[in-house]
Amino acid sequence: MNLIKLQNIDSLYLNADDIARELAISKKSAQVTASRYVNAEKLIRLKRDLFLLPQKLRTISEEELFSIANMLQTPSYISLTSALSYYNISTQQTRNYIESIGLKRTINFRINDYEFSFSKVKEKYYSGFYKNENFFIATPEKAIADSIYLTAIGRYNCDFEAIDFNKLNKSGIDSFLSKTNKAAQNLWQRLTRNYEL
Repeated sequence: MNLIKLQNIDSLYLNADDIARELAISKKSAQVTASRYVNAEKLIRLKRDLFLLPQKLRTISEEELFSIANMLQTPSYISLTSALSYYNISTQQTRNYIESIGLKRTINFRINDYEFSFSKVKEKYYSGFYKNENFFIATPEKAIADSIYLTAIGRYNCDFEAIDFNKLNKSGIDSFLSKTNKAAQNLWQRLTRNYEL
């Protein structure tokens, strides 16, 4: 009965306050209820005091996955192939693999069939993104700049053959990469020659 009430909550994810309000119980009781539901696999714990109903994963949109990624590590933004695919700039599809840039740590989280990957960058490189409805995402130029930078330092493997460079603003990429290291700038120069940009 209580689970049915929780399924009526419109929000993508919920916390102990949402559970307490919906079930008309105290927050402490809601925390116990949430813990029991997680153990019974009726709720998925995303992180401390943030839960998801498993059935929401069956119909989840790409944008909702991006929103979850932003919640898993704060601050962070969607980037790399996930963003490039979202903008139809890369032919690679990463439906069950969501890539983000963050400031805290490089880490992967697995939630059922989905993997959320976070690559840590220095604060001076943490820019070039905006809020798109309910999630933060890199601009197309920043997504490719992140890919070039991380590939150049050996922490990522971008398939540049899958990128439609004609859909990107070269001067925007130049601007982002001018703030990185020599390895990234050299890789970008090679790419501009190889793809005649």
